[in-house]
Amino acid sequence: MGEIRDKFLRELLIERRRSLEEAISKFKESERLVQLLNEIDAALKRMREGTFGLCEVCQEPIEEERLINDPLITACLDHLTAEQQRALEEDLDLASRIQSKLLPKQNLNLNGWEICYQYEPAGIVSGDYLDLVIPQTEDGMLFFLLGDVAGKGISASMLMAHLHAIFRSLISAGTPVQQLVTQANRIFCESTLSTHFATLVFARADHSGRIEICNAGHCAPLLLQKQGVTALDATGLPIGMFCEGGYTTREVQLGSGDCLLLYTDGLTETVNGDKTEYGEERLVKLVADFHELSPQAMIKACLEDLRGFQSGTPKVDDLTIMVIRRAV
Repeated sequence: MGEIRDKFLRELLIERRRSLEEAISKFKESERLVQLLNEIDAALKRMREGTFGLCEVCQEPIEEERLINDPLITACLDHLTAEQQRALEEDLDLASRIQSKLLPKQNLNLNGWEICYQYEPAGIVSGDYLDLVIPQTEDGMLFFLLGDVAGKGISASMLMAHLHAIFRSLISAGTPVQQLVTQANRIFCESTLSTHFATLVFARADHSGRIEICNAGHCAPLLLQKQGVTALDATGLPIGMFCEGGYTTREVQLGSGDCLLLYTDGLTETVNGDKTEYGEERLVKLVADFHELSPQAMIKACLEDLRGFQSGTPKVDDLTIMVIRRAV
């Protein structure tokens, strides 16, 4: 991992250096640009000397996530100056506010669908991906997405925003679901490190209650109907694992009152004090009698059961739940 990371960051720094040199040639009086150039040269020197990624104070490895976000840093969290601490807190606060703006509106009721979600980051920002896209067309289509980027913190939230931009761009082009996920996978794979990937459910719903769904390695969405609960298993690998390869979709028809419940593993992989996982089996049993509930009530009941299961055990992973209910 270290060699792959350093190769990627070295190429990034060299490209930044080239851009800075061009900028400095145009704005010769910019002290800040010259300072940035010196910081990049210092980072490249550390790479040549084999000290890149080590804290200059304690000589211990700097946190991987922070280093990928900013390859110019030279100190671990334990040895930041007061000014650096304040800057980090401001960056995290800004990242949190930006991420919240990427989330869709809550408690939507449109085109015969009722939609509600719960989005709970484990920290200040989240690697869970949630979106709802309503194209400006007359066919009543809507797209919904729920996923989970590998990792946590700032780097995961940046990848979440990257996926948000990719899918929004492709959806606006009117690409069919199957081709759209294949294209998104290639773009994401080619623009991230080889260790970065994301599980994802992507679906398109129309005014008749038909949903075309693609599950890229994600937790199985649960289809809740009067006759029971059906788990919709993965139809492909997570996004970003391999640049080439296709995805398949499946179709489900929802009647009045039928629901689709999507969630991230922050729900099913939650553990209690006995180190027992909440698990998909418990979730399926819980929601089996939820067919008549509204999306809001369904999510509330799921969270209450989860909190009771945890019995005060701290949350360690991001958690997202979304319910789509056919209302007509």
